[in-house]
Amino acid sequence: MSQDDENTTLLFRPVGQKELELIQQSQFIAFPPRLPEQPIFFPVLNEEYATQIARDWNAKHGLEKVGYVTRFRVRSTYLNNYEVQTVGGSVHQEYWIPAEELSEFNRNIVGRIEVVSEYRDEGVD
Repeated sequence: MSQDDENTTLLFRPVGQKELELIQQSQFIAFPPRLPEQPIFFPVLNEEYATQIARDWNAKHGLEKVGYVTRFRVRSTYLNNYEVQTVGGSVHQEYWIPAEELSEFNRNIVGRIEVVSEYRDEGVD
């Protein structure tokens, strides 16, 4: 484990195609600003929860019918300013970052945002 790993927290975020394209435009170092109807940014604490959202929501119900799971590290000292929120079962843990604080969140990402999985709706319309 590197020094960076010891001082960071591994997080995940399910995203759709448009959000992934904006992450790509940032060279995989930042999440895009939230839309006016999205006052909170929700990074999650484990891959299982992110997969549930990407596979069961983004790929099935999202406009783009595709969902991706991203993985990234954030400085733990920064995250100490926020409480972990449990929003269902014990696996459903996330941080609630106000949209106006997303730039500061992005400045605390260490390394690059990685895409770790992709889910597509294979259903027939």
